[in-house]
Amino acid sequence: MTGLPPELPRDPRHDPVLREEVIAALAIAPGERHVDATFGAGGYTRAMLAAGADVVACDRDPDAIAEGQALVQEAGGRLTLVHGRFGEIDRLLAERGIDTVDGITFDIGVSSMQLDQGERGFSFQKDGPLDMRMAQEGESAADWLNRADEAEIADVLYHYGDERQSRRVARAIVAARPLSRTAELATVIRKALRHPPGAPKDPSTKSFQAIRIHINGELDELTAGLAAAERVLRPGGRLAVVSFHSTEDRIVKNFLRERSGGDAAGSRHRPAPTTAARAATFETPARKVRPGKAEEARNPRARSATLRSAVRSAAPAWPARSMGESTDKEAISC
Repeated sequence: MTGLPPELPRDPRHDPVLREEVIAALAIAPGERHVDATFGAGGYTRAMLAAGADVVACDRDPDAIAEGQALVQEAGGRLTLVHGRFGEIDRLLAERGIDTVDGITFDIGVSSMQLDQGERGFSFQKDGPLDMRMAQEGESAADWLNRADEAEIADVLYHYGDERQSRRVARAIVAARPLSRTAELATVIRKALRHPPGAPKDPSTKSFQAIRIHINGELDELTAGLAAAERVLRPGGRLAVVSFHSTEDRIVKNFLRERSGGDAAGSRHRPAPTTAARAATFETPARKVRPGKAEEARNPRARSATLRSAVRSAAPAWPARSMGESTDKEAISC
């Protein structure tokens, strides 16, 4: 059972990955309040509304908020759309008088809507300004690439894009500056990696992903968002996270393992904990879910997706990390 009406149509503009599986993990009961922390084109929000939830949806992209107003009207008072970062979802909810919710969903990374618009600068397949800013403010990809030194660029490509030849690519980027268009950057990367035209699997993919993650601070935002979700989910509330990158998935996996007591006993490979064990704030997480072959054939973006979910316990949220504790950002930089 997914909780979705069988006749619910798919939105041809945005077919959310693992839609039925996410709704099943959320176990929505009519009248519950759920948060779509990454609204995008509204695919998950539509499914939540169809399952009977009242929804608060959040997005940092002002275009997503503007385009979502039609759905707000269609929902007849059951949808509140909020402009802001999901890492601050607890504050955004508190400002609207909401202390707890029944479920929260995250769909991490760039939205299909952003990729499809060449002028946003996210895609190496469509020429446009080298931008990549989800919130449309702050330093753009062009700004950063044209000022950062070679070592900094190489580190970002290696850690956030798993690009093994990051130094070669970074050296080529610096030599080609100034860069202002996505097509320019893609050409530089292809030449650096000696990619013949027409060959499968464009080598620009990893570098574009890494630059986007860096420009938008996506890993720090994910870490903050998970902690915020822990604070606002009621006992028995459900968390569902869909990620598309191994580092993102590792952050989610480690968070849920830690918060469900998976690290409480320590390990022979790690020092014994120096502080008293904290009560588990989540029950044992469900097994991760991957898309089936039919969904991968229908939606190529689904191929790298992973869904992780868990149910909130009654234990109080853990305090913010102190300076002496390790962070996920530190873990991926080793």
